[in-house]
Amino acid sequence: MTDSASSEPKAPGGIRAFITQHPTASTVTVAAVVFVLLAVVAVFAGISVGSANSAVDVTPDEVTAEQRSQPDVTPGAVAVRTCSVDSLATVATFPSLVGVVTDVATGTVLWDRSADEAASPAHIVTAMTAAAALQALGADTRISTKVIDGSSAGVIVLVGGGDPTLATTNASYYRDAPQISDLASQAITRYEELHPGVPITEIVLDSTLWNTSDAWDSNWPERERTGGYHSYVTALMVNGDRADPTIAISPRGTDPVQSAGQAFAQAAGLPAVTFSTGAAVGNTVLAEVKSQPVSVLVEQMLISGDDSLAESLARLVSKQQGLSGAASTLNQAIQSVLSDAGLDDAGTITITDGSGLSAKNQVSPLFVAQFMAAGASGSGAIATAFSMLPVGGESGDLYNRFEGDAAAASGHVAAKSGWTNQEHSLGGVVNAKDGTQLAFAFYAIGEGISTDARTALDNLVAGVYACGSNLSNY
Repeated sequence: MTDSASSEPKAPGGIRAFITQHPTASTVTVAAVVFVLLAVVAVFAGISVGSANSAVDVTPDEVTAEQRSQPDVTPGAVAVRTCSVDSLATVATFPSLVGVVTDVATGTVLWDRSADEAASPAHIVTAMTAAAALQALGADTRISTKVIDGSSAGVIVLVGGGDPTLATTNASYYRDAPQISDLASQAITRYEELHPGVPITEIVLDSTLWNTSDAWDSNWPERERTGGYHSYVTALMVNGDRADPTIAISPRGTDPVQSAGQAFAQAAGLPAVTFSTGAAVGNTVLAEVKSQPVSVLVEQMLISGDDSLAESLARLVSKQQGLSGAASTLNQAIQSVLSDAGLDDAGTITITDGSGLSAKNQVSPLFVAQFMAAGASGSGAIATAFSMLPVGGESGDLYNRFEGDAAAASGHVAAKSGWTNQEHSLGGVVNAKDGTQLAFAFYAIGEGISTDARTALDNLVAGVYACGSNLSNY
């Protein structure tokens, strides 16, 4: 008898058995395997095609390191400046502020607020007048006032040479000024030798070196004259036409030429003489006195901000350049002379007077900074003028500034200040705390600007002093 179990057919073993027993799973598995194989084949086919294309497109020559493009110079690290004076430059005291700060040694602009835009620099202009006078006239030149024998006996001519310092007293505000008494004494002695027994009955007043009708700029406020800051600009005058010749600020007159004639007649003992105006026609010199050297006059002008000296020196620069001495010639004259002194951009400025009182003067803060930097680092007329600038907290019209919050910069700032009813300005060089020399120019502009702007400008410069080369433009 046969065993029943042994009579059942046996299922095949291995993969075949698995497929027989699990037909659905086997189908899915096979499909997945086929998909993977096809993907692998596609990848290798792509590599093969890519390799073939590469063999066509890429040059077989080897590119060496020497053939690769290399920079000519490896850039150095750039320092990030982080010290800000923005809070000092945006105070309410400044209705509007333009300015610049540059590194004297490199010329790099460290701080800029409309630095290239021309604006009125106020009395900073006198620093340019000073350099122009030294360059054109010469530091050792002295300005003459003469007495010439007249066209007939009894007539003499008092000839102005553009010296406003001719004095009626040894106590003159102008240090060591020529004395009209010396001029009168010489003239009378020499006249009596030439015309014995013939009295002097007429004095011709010669102020024709430039036109006397051009003595006052219509842009200058009349209060500058009546308040004692500025005289009419004539080639013949005494004491800067001050009512009180011993002090800086004293009301000025309305006819400097006539006042000079009267002062001469009094010194000469000629109470009954008559006056006329005109040009000398003779060439016999009866007497002559000379001013202090131009270098001394320039220093007096810069230290005290003397407008009468500034205007006279500017007119003399015009005459030296072969021009008429008229105010209309000053721009041409000063541009030309400053160019001769080494300022390449002098042609970009507009100068209408020697004192800076006119708002029509237009000089960018950047030009002022360049001028000051040239003075601090160079030589010649600009450097000489720069050396005479007031020092903050110590001398001139800056002697009582840089106090309080700005005291740290006292003694470290050489600058020229400016003031009009529309502006306060300051331009110069600060020797910063870190040893860097920084040139600067700041104009605070606004109608009826407060005198508090001066303190605010000092504080701003003191901020520049503290920052030094780390000064940021923000």
